[in-house]
Amino acid sequence: MQTIYLGLGSNLGDRAVNLRAAIRALGPEVTVLSESAVYETPPWGVEDQPGFLNMAVKAETDLAPTRLRDHVKRIERELGRQPTYHWGPRLIDIDILLYGDRIVDQPGLIIPHAQMHKRPFVLVPLESIAPDEVHPALGLSVRQLLAHVDTTGSRPWRRESIVRLI
Repeated sequence: MQTIYLGLGSNLGDRAVNLRAAIRALGPEVTVLSESAVYETPPWGVEDQPGFLNMAVKAETDLAPTRLRDHVKRIERELGRQPTYHWGPRLIDIDILLYGDRIVDQPGLIIPHAQMHKRPFVLVPLESIAPDEVHPALGLSVRQLLAHVDTTGSRPWRRESIVRLI
């Protein structure tokens, strides 16, 4: 089994329900070990769209990286994600952030996630469950990476709202 970290986000529909549905759909191929709090974050890249709810999960899987990518993309489609423009709004987004200490660079799959070290909406939730996890390509912990990004606008979302959905 390999320890992995996934980033989840949603800015369309009932965002909290979308996150919870994605977590439920991960199994049995992916076993969730822990979840971050949910954070409300401003859009990144294209700002003229609704705000996001983001979270991170620590999990285990025996799926190879490409099979894991295919699994999370299938979940996105099954939950209703529609193709849109780059950095556009999405019902659900599931990104593979880390896959153990592996570095993967092939068409359609880059692990660690290519932009994770620049994105507060990834690092804020990830730091809450894995502050000392080291980015295998950069050699810096999640806590160290977070210290170098602007987290303005990232704030904890009403936790009681997502707990009721469990």
